[in-house]
Amino acid sequence: MRHAPTILHLDMDAFYASVEQAAKPSLRGKAVVVGGLGPRGVVATASYEARTFGVHSAMPMGQARRLAPNAAYLVPRFGVYRAISEQVMALLRELSPLVEPLSLDEAFVDLEAGGTAWDEESARLAGNELRADIRAVTGLTGSVGLAASKMLAKIASEQAKPDGLRVIEPGTERALLGPMPVRTLPGVGPATGDHLRRAGITTVEELAEAGEDELVRLLGKAHGHALYAMALARDDRPVVAEREAKSVSVEDTYDVDIHDRLRIGTEVQRLADRCVGRLRGAGLSGRTIVLKVRRYDFSTLTRSETLRGPTDDPAVVREAAARLLDSVDTTGGVRLLGVGVSGLADYTQEDLFAQAMDSRVAKTPEEVVAEAVVEPPEPVAPQWRAGQDVRHAEHGPGWVQGSGLGRVTVRFETPQSPPGRVRTFSVDDPALAAGEPLPLVPDPQEEEPGPRPGHPADAAADA
Repeated sequence: MRHAPTILHLDMDAFYASVEQAAKPSLRGKAVVVGGLGPRGVVATASYEARTFGVHSAMPMGQARRLAPNAAYLVPRFGVYRAISEQVMALLRELSPLVEPLSLDEAFVDLEAGGTAWDEESARLAGNELRADIRAVTGLTGSVGLAASKMLAKIASEQAKPDGLRVIEPGTERALLGPMPVRTLPGVGPATGDHLRRAGITTVEELAEAGEDELVRLLGKAHGHALYAMALARDDRPVVAEREAKSVSVEDTYDVDIHDRLRIGTEVQRLADRCVGRLRGAGLSGRTIVLKVRRYDFSTLTRSETLRGPTDDPAVVREAAARLLDSVDTTGGVRLLGVGVSGLADYTQEDLFAQAMDSRVAKTPEEVVAEAVVEPPEPVAPQWRAGQDVRHAEHGPGWVQGSGLGRVTVRFETPQSPPGRVRTFSVDDPALAAGEPLPLVPDPQEEEPGPRPGHPADAAADA
């Protein structure tokens, strides 16, 4: 471990929910829950206001609704979150070339490697300037932890939440960790925590006092050695700038079990195309195709097929996924499907698979559906999801507050406006269309598009 707190851990505060509150003035200071809204949905992020009711990430959405029935429940807007994450990561890379993203809203930074900090004073200054820059660029807040190791920097950022900065000075680590519960340490989940509790170990200090041999006996060699080192505040893991992707995958959970075999096949083909899209977006190819199926009884099956070389050809991935599906019994229905590609490389060997397409023309999922449908489907009204960005020809930009029974309720407001008015339309109103998300912090060179809530044009419409 180093002798100065020059490893920084940034964790954005309630990221998804904070983005939604910043984008929707009427939700600021109120309970907001972001996640899957179907009966099998789970909470992705809850605002701090929602957390006071006991709502937390990974909680079933049904339970969250019972705890906080009056909260705003919104679908995630991952495109918006990714764009803001890129802004934040760009700020981190200005501090150092060694930035290790852990997720869209969390990352480690080695300040010493960038020459940004070399002691506590310079590290604290860099951390405070980073928080100010994030607020100026995104309008959001993040919490910063500074320490001499990654483990302690992450613990420090957790203690700093929300919107704070915490420095753990080298030499104080053991005293700080001692009284903390064992679940504080990385790798100690509920099962390991219960196992240690039954052995009479509940704090980090008790973990250190137990000794390495006892922990190896209780937890096994690798886990026991690792936990003993962490209990002594030893963590020499470096900040790694790039993490090599091991696989690329997509999956969908369905609100209602799918029983129709043709529909299941169509979903697998669609997922294969989405997976290839991500693969190509990352400039990668892969040689092992993986199919994941969770059945009606929650049993999960995976099947894989390894090709002779890496590919990013959607037809090849679709065909392999279809072959894998043929080996799975879907009787009784499926609740989740996923398609992934592993064995990644940065090149393809498409010529190896040419023979697979010689005797037939690859069909897209849309063509497969067209063959299976005897009569053209009836037109379907647009589906409006809570939190979705929309635009009305007369009233301008807004977001969907709710929909049902053929109606959709929209609140017309923008990130820079006061809380806006609510209006209700038919779901197929031709004046209402999906809209583009507006920036949380506007470019001063650009005018805000569309009429503003409270604008005289809106008032005239109300009259």
